[in-house]
Amino acid sequence: MATNPPERTTPKSDWEHLTVWETTKSLLLSIPNYFQTDLLIRGVNATEIFSIGPVFSSILESQIVETLNKLRNVWDKDDKYQSFAFVRRAQAFPDVLLVDATGKEILFGVELKSWYVLSKEGEPSFRYLITPNACADADLLIIVPWILSDVISGSPRLLRPWIESAKYVAEYRNFYWKESRSKQNKNQNIRSPINIKQYPDIRQEACDEAPDDKGGNFGRVARTGIIDSYIKSIKEDKYLGIKIDHWIEFFKSVSETRTDERIEKKISSLRKSIQKNNDRPVKGKAFLDILQLIEDLWKDGPNA
Repeated sequence: MATNPPERTTPKSDWEHLTVWETTKSLLLSIPNYFQTDLLIRGVNATEIFSIGPVFSSILESQIVETLNKLRNVWDKDDKYQSFAFVRRAQAFPDVLLVDATGKEILFGVELKSWYVLSKEGEPSFRYLITPNACADADLLIIVPWILSDVISGSPRLLRPWIESAKYVAEYRNFYWKESRSKQNKNQNIRSPINIKQYPDIRQEACDEAPDDKGGNFGRVARTGIIDSYIKSIKEDKYLGIKIDHWIEFFKSVSETRTDERIEKKISSLRKSIQKNNDRPVKGKAFLDILQLIEDLWKDGPNA
């Protein structure tokens, strides 16, 4: 039986902390302008850069907490929240809380997900499993895409984030699962933890589970369609003068090609295409330089 999609959950207009919530949300959207890291990636296979994702996610969480607290004069310009600060919670939902010094009064939380945009999947692959009842109306889910400064090496650079209500995404995930499974005449059941409260302790079970999920796809937000337009817009952006979508296709084709001859043909074809069609010589040269590095890594790699 068809059901209606959930309605977006947001704080009420008369919520006393609405201004600090809205200001923080705006700051999170601009976080690429403030992000800095000493992390430098060298000598990693171009098709395996995604493997540093967990390390980068940890750095990202710490950096965002530090940045938000440094910008206190923006989100607390009237000094109403002097006893509050953003804190990181490792391995718990959500990753970041705006909480008072006693730890008892929580205003809202932020769940962070990073996305290496050049992964061959071409979409965020994380699983978001938190049950909706564990989310407060003001809690946010943020997806932060990143890329290396020199594409296959260098320091991580952040791209434009996506921000949505954490509860709404959890509810939409469940809606999508039931709808899609129903159309396939498959088991659409979802098991949810009982008596769950907001901001659950790390020891509490707070995730929804689909019993009939042999493919492990329950919780893959990108599969629900909720971020389709965002993903499309990111792929349309350019990096070093080349559409991110083209970068993705190139790395995907190389990672899925098994013979040296076919890889060499792909690199050669791409080089000729850029040389012929590029309308921005400086950016095109940068791309060709990186393409040469990719070719050198491939030829000098462990399988050479």
